[in-house]
Amino acid sequence: MNLLKGADVVNAMNQQMKDELATMSRIPRLAIIRVGEKPDDISYERGAMKRMETIGLRCTTHTYPEDITNEDFQKEFSIINSDEDVDGILLLCPLPKHIDQNAIEQMIDPAKDMDGISPVNMAKVYAGDKTGYAPCTAEAVMEMLDFANIDLTGKRVTIVGRSLVVGKPLSMLMIGKNATITVCHTRTKNMPETCKNAEVLVAAAGRAKMLNADYVGKDAIVIDVGINMDENFKLCGDVDIDTITDVASLATPVPGGVGTVTTSVLAKHVMRAAKAKM
Repeated sequence: MNLLKGADVVNAMNQQMKDELATMSRIPRLAIIRVGEKPDDISYERGAMKRMETIGLRCTTHTYPEDITNEDFQKEFSIINSDEDVDGILLLCPLPKHIDQNAIEQMIDPAKDMDGISPVNMAKVYAGDKTGYAPCTAEAVMEMLDFANIDLTGKRVTIVGRSLVVGKPLSMLMIGKNATITVCHTRTKNMPETCKNAEVLVAAAGRAKMLNADYVGKDAIVIDVGINMDENFKLCGDVDIDTITDVASLATPVPGGVGTVTTSVLAKHVMRAAKAKM
């Protein structure tokens, strides 16, 4: 089994974006909005800022206390949303329960919505309209497959997980590449058998080491989107990768796989947004 590492994909994407940035008349700017001090949000924010800096993009952060009122947050968000110097917005979700996240998703300018949370961008992804922005994680999977020269035309693809962040939008992106899609979830019967029939298996269930060799067909390509902690408090994916080394032909590791590519997709979206504005 060969490993498809995120670093290789990131290096190729970053170089392409640096070359493209050199031809642009202004440097695009991303605004990251965070409410509270959740460790996962802080970690992703730092990673995103570092990626923007590496490529040469501008990045500003806007942090608010967890107890900010719904009204005050909407006012602050509106200011950033209408700022002409902001090309893209990354809102770290989920927001605290007292804040109306649905209202924010309706409010965000679709042209600045870098992680595909607005109804407009969701609709565009489902309609196959390439002017829309898909969630960065879903698009990162596609970037990895493209880098590995995997032609999805006619391939049997099974996605485990049906979230709005990965499973559902990814199924639409893959249909756009002419794949034949099956989506598994908690109510799926005979899941191992269904997964084993896949030529490309995407694990996005959010359960540590849920999928093992019983779920993987001979020479399948396995893309692991999960980020979990195992029983030893070490990062792991949704796939028990040690069990599939003699079965799969290609797999992504965790850490060092899809998650690594996500912030490069975010940067790519920011550059797209700036170019569209210009």
